[in-house]
Amino acid sequence: MSKSLKRVARALADAGIDTEIVEMSEGTRSAADAARAVGCEIDQIAKSIIFRGQDSGTALLFLTAGGNRVSSEAAEVCAGEPLGKADAALIRAQTGFAIGGVAPLGHLSPIRAFCDPRLTEFDSVWAAGGTPRHVFRIAPAELLRVTEAQLAEFTGKPA
Repeated sequence: MSKSLKRVARALADAGIDTEIVEMSEGTRSAADAARAVGCEIDQIAKSIIFRGQDSGTALLFLTAGGNRVSSEAAEVCAGEPLGKADAALIRAQTGFAIGGVAPLGHLSPIRAFCDPRLTEFDSVWAAGGTPRHVFRIAPAELLRVTEAQLAEFTGKPA
C-alpha cells in the first residue's frame, strides 16, 4: 500500500469514518472515468481541484461536483485573493499527493477548503483515495466535517 493511500486510510479512521477505499482496475483520473467505474452520477464524484493563492503562496482546495468546473473569478472571491495554477511541486509539497489522486483529506499540511453545494444533494459521493486508482464513498456531511470545507458557490457547468 502506498504512503498516500495509507495516509488517507488513517485520516478516515481517525475521523471515525467507516468506509472502504476501493481500487478501480480502469483508473479514475477523470470524473467521467470515476463515475463509470463506481456506477454513479458524474456529479457524485467529488473532484479535488487545487489552486495556488497568489498572495499567500499556499494551495487551496475546491471540492467540486464532477460535472461542474471551477469559475476562477468566483473562486477568487471565495479565497479572498487572486488565484493561479498550482504546479505539481506545490500540490505534492502541501498535500502529499500527485495530480490525479489528490484526496480531500490526509494532506501533509493544513489546507483551506471550499465545497460545491451540488455535492450535498446526494446521500453519498465518491472522492479520490490518494492515488489515481483509488476512491472511497463518503456522506457529504462527513466530507464537510473532515475537510472543514466552507460551502461556497464557485462553479459553472462546462460549455
